[in-house]
Amino acid sequence: MSIDRRAEVVHAAAKSFTMFGYKATTMDQVARIARVGKGTIYTFFDNKEQLFEEIMKNFVAEILALAERAIDPGKPFAENLHRALLDVLNYRKEHELISRLTMEMKEIGTAAAGFGIHMMDEALLDFVAEAVQDAVAKGELKPCDPKLTAYVLVKLFITLVVDWPAVSGQPFKEKDVMRLFELYFLDGISETS
Repeated sequence: MSIDRRAEVVHAAAKSFTMFGYKATTMDQVARIARVGKGTIYTFFDNKEQLFEEIMKNFVAEILALAERAIDPGKPFAENLHRALLDVLNYRKEHELISRLTMEMKEIGTAAAGFGIHMMDEALLDFVAEAVQDAVAKGELKPCDPKLTAYVLVKLFITLVVDWPAVSGQPFKEKDVMRLFELYFLDGISETS
């Protein structure tokens, strides 16, 4: 059985970034966790930034795959988008690395942590923008700027699922989120309105 040292290094680095954050993670820590010499890490990655970017690319691929799995071509745009965004938000909320990076970005403003969050957000926006374009092409939505529409849709969804319940102390039920999502935004751009 062959040992994939590169995969071990990436896994160890993800563990270190999750435990200590970006700023406090060192290549020595990653080497200790991976049980390899520090030189082994440098055979795969030139620096911590490259290693972190690899981890974030992997995470982005995971959330995009999750969003893709939520799409059912036989269902309407709103239902698909609701399911995809809910699945992605739940995954992000439960993912310790993203929680650590978000906290680090807010508390000490680590640029690399912000870059990681930005990578993830941009990928999600691109995914939703593509879904918006498809919905426009199918006649489900009025013609609109796909990237701007994606941004507003994602922000509204986050507001309904995360922000408003934190402010009000009362989370919405899933069906209420869908109803409000349609009321506040989709009815306005829906081709049938």
